[in-house]
Amino acid sequence: MTGFIIGQKEKQSQTFDDKLERIPVTYIKTSPCYLIDIKIIKPNNDFSFKLGFGQAKKIKKSIQGELIKAGIKTPLRFFKEFRISHEMPIEIIEENQRKGVKINNNTIFIGQEIKPQLFFKKGDKVNVTGKSKGKGFQGVVKRHGFAGGPKTHGQSDRERAPGSVGQTTTPGRIYKGKRMAGRLGGQRVTIKNLEVIEVREDGLLVKGLVPGAKGGILEIKN
Repeated sequence: MTGFIIGQKEKQSQTFDDKLERIPVTYIKTSPCYLIDIKIIKPNNDFSFKLGFGQAKKIKKSIQGELIKAGIKTPLRFFKEFRISHEMPIEIIEENQRKGVKINNNTIFIGQEIKPQLFFKKGDKVNVTGKSKGKGFQGVVKRHGFAGGPKTHGQSDRERAPGSVGQTTTPGRIYKGKRMAGRLGGQRVTIKNLEVIEVREDGLLVKGLVPGAKGGILEIKN
């Protein structure tokens, strides 16, 4: 089954499965989410679906015009594009001068709100993509898991140091990709094969944890 939707990380909690085993869960709010545009991407003729999520107080005129063209009155805040392979069983249709798409025996038209029940059901496996928490500039112990230097023999100030990083005369430089201190987190991360525990009217409850902080925007796809 092919499905995609935009959501917002709400809360992390725990529940019990059918075997009465305690499992971590994350609730992802997916309302309101609208289909804004459908395109065919060359040269592979892949499908491109543009979705909008969340409400904004003020929006740019260019975005406002795009929403009016799609027939959406809700001022949306976040926009994401989902690309699906042309090999998937998807059909683009037009009815009464309205452009839509037929996926999994469900028909969705541009300007229509997307509900999670259209694409997902209990037990499905989904991939969740989001921006991980940024942790700022960190050293090699936290960033790469280095052990640090010995705590004895007069090295009281070298416990979290990276140690030697260079070579001798040949080649006389640092290799690219050397593990050193730097910025940690704040990157696009995908967690694969999370199980859908419950499908609600306005969101999904998935097993496990998802990237980012509370309120972060997530892309859900299966």
